[in-house]
Amino acid sequence: MTTMLWMTLPYVAFTSFLLGHLWRYRNDQFGWTTRSSQIYESRLLRMGSPLFHFGMLGVIGGHVLGVLIPESWTAAVGITEHMYHVVAVSAGSVAGFAVIAGIAILLYRRFTVPAVRKATTNNDKMMYALLAGALVTGMLNTLGSNLLWGTYNYRETVSPWFRSLFTFHPEPELMVGTPWTFQAHGLIVLALIGVWPYTRLVHMFSAPIGYVVRPYVVYRSKETNAVDKRRFAGAWETPAVPKR
Repeated sequence: MTTMLWMTLPYVAFTSFLLGHLWRYRNDQFGWTTRSSQIYESRLLRMGSPLFHFGMLGVIGGHVLGVLIPESWTAAVGITEHMYHVVAVSAGSVAGFAVIAGIAILLYRRFTVPAVRKATTNNDKMMYALLAGALVTGMLNTLGSNLLWGTYNYRETVSPWFRSLFTFHPEPELMVGTPWTFQAHGLIVLALIGVWPYTRLVHMFSAPIGYVVRPYVVYRSKETNAVDKRRFAGAWETPAVPKR
């Protein structure tokens, strides 16, 4: 069971993530969108969306620092374990509460505004459920395992396990005995990674880079339009049938 959960399942999720994005890009480019519902309601969207997206930037940054960067690296630059946990708990709490507030507003909007609710698919409901589960368990890790019921140094177990997956020398045994909140968080995040390409979350990898290099939009004056109109005035006229 340990091998299946903490070695096989991650690689299945990563494979689905990579191949799923390639498949969708090749076969569903017109569906590569957030399926915006701003036309139906904008007031709640203006409040919830910035909280969610800017909070997620902080959450992702915290995960990069805490999971991908080894503890020895931060110690080498003079960051003690106590200093790290103070920053992680304070900054992580701010970012986490911002994301939770944002997604709460977005969920309230989605299920109370009739037009937005009708535009919500079963795929969206599954995505929101996984996001909510990941956020709740993440906050339990940040607050519970660091403040409420003692301190747990996940950088000695969870972080090395996750990094080991990318070295192709996985160490699933590191996840044995970790607090249930960390295990639940890991499994929910893996499920979210696996279904990511098949949801509206693909828009995370869309950036309007083309706007930087695209040519300017050319506007023509009325005089030019008048000339063009005279030039092509007979373009849609039925040609006269020559007399015999």
